[in-house]
Amino acid sequence: MVHQAGGLVYGDGANMNALLGRVKLGDLGFDVIHLNLHKTFSTPHGGGGPGSGPVCVAPLLQPFLPTPVVIEANGGPGPSFGLSAPEKSIGKMSGFHGNFGVLVRAYTYIRTLGAAGIKSISSNAVLNANYLMEALKDTYYLPYGRTCMHEAVFSADWQKERGASGLEVAKRLLDYGFHAPTMYFPLIVHEALMIEPTESETRETLDAFIQALKDIDREVTDTPELVTHAPHTTPVSRLDEALAARRPDLKWRPAG
Repeated sequence: MVHQAGGLVYGDGANMNALLGRVKLGDLGFDVIHLNLHKTFSTPHGGGGPGSGPVCVAPLLQPFLPTPVVIEANGGPGPSFGLSAPEKSIGKMSGFHGNFGVLVRAYTYIRTLGAAGIKSISSNAVLNANYLMEALKDTYYLPYGRTCMHEAVFSADWQKERGASGLEVAKRLLDYGFHAPTMYFPLIVHEALMIEPTESETRETLDAFIQALKDIDREVTDTPELVTHAPHTTPVSRLDEALAARRPDLKWRPAG
């Protein structure tokens, strides 16, 4: 319908873990889509970078890509590459195409896995998310009780009724050695905890994570202060989050 009206379709490829090797986005009708390399292709994330998000386009947009574009050159005994300027290029971007080292890492990851390995990513990511969902659905409220893709979305409403919010559950996870999941998103889920185990976690790690969340649920009833005042073992405990956003302190200083 969009194409019939003369428009183009943009896709948000922020997380492709459930689709790799199984869906061709061009066949779905997308004309342009970005990929978050840190979520799907093993690159670093956090602390402001390094980061890079390649943009994939359909053939009709290729003439407008930023310059230069790497092309394979013919001739010579081995692979040869050169730089080319698309016919109607929008020009050179001020930051070029992001952090080049991150792009190389993601490309190496893809080539190392190959077609079969790429497809296994989606299989394992979906399996891990559903494994967590089944294991925790009787402990944390599950607003959508159906097979999920790469994300299992819970609500901490049951814990909130006993005095501990989703934020406090997430803070307590830090004491168990786990990074907190995405909190309060999606917005349509009250006290949301969105857990994305991806394909890379072992069953042992998943079981330890499940047990930690079950232990925290028990603490909400038996020793609520452990949860409501968490974390207890990190170098810094509760921050003034509004002040931290307005006046961030990005330099670490040793105690004393």
